[in-house]
Amino acid sequence: MGEVELYTSSHRLVIRSTIFFYGEAADQTLAIQVADEIAFSWNEPRSMVRVRKEWYEVQFDIEGVYAPDLAPATVWHNTNPRYNYFRIEEFSLHDISFVDGLGSNTGYFKRANLQTRSTTGAHEYGHTLGLDHPKVLDIRGKGQPGIMYPRGTLCDPAFQYDPTAPAGAKGGTLNPFTRKVLDSDIQALKLSRLTFDHQSFSVLGEFSSLYHQKHLES
Repeated sequence: MGEVELYTSSHRLVIRSTIFFYGEAADQTLAIQVADEIAFSWNEPRSMVRVRKEWYEVQFDIEGVYAPDLAPATVWHNTNPRYNYFRIEEFSLHDISFVDGLGSNTGYFKRANLQTRSTTGAHEYGHTLGLDHPKVLDIRGKGQPGIMYPRGTLCDPAFQYDPTAPAGAKGGTLNPFTRKVLDSDIQALKLSRLTFDHQSFSVLGEFSSLYHQKHLES
């Protein structure tokens, strides 16, 4: 989820998100690392979108905050569209990281998914902005995979865990480290359809406002 501001004089459309990280596996270094990865990934395309018959460069301003003492009520009652909340733990019941629905502002990260440049943070951030996984998950012959393709996607060998593995076999699916935010991902946000108020602000996403308890191993 993010707050969108339109700068008509400089022709910039800026999406701002602050992500609060809590949980026993969270820390300040990781909070900054994940936020920086998200910002790098989503700013890399330097995409342009047309709003009100004018062209604007899309920019992402992402801040990561370590919040070890985050209270559930803070999440439940938040009304700031910039604020997102993610718990980070070593263990996840689903064995993956996830968000609480498309266009949400809360979720749960498995720490092992958050290695430097793993793209998990950037992928889940795309979900908070309303993007789903593509429907077709066999993109062999299509080249560079976009950021919203999930693990298990069939892709060209260069983007697999093991480039020598047969498609679909062990090592023969998408290595998430090879995903990138493409211009097509930015265009999929449909920013031109946003309605801006008299101060040139809009909102992308919605409040899910769920505070996650730590998942426990049985």
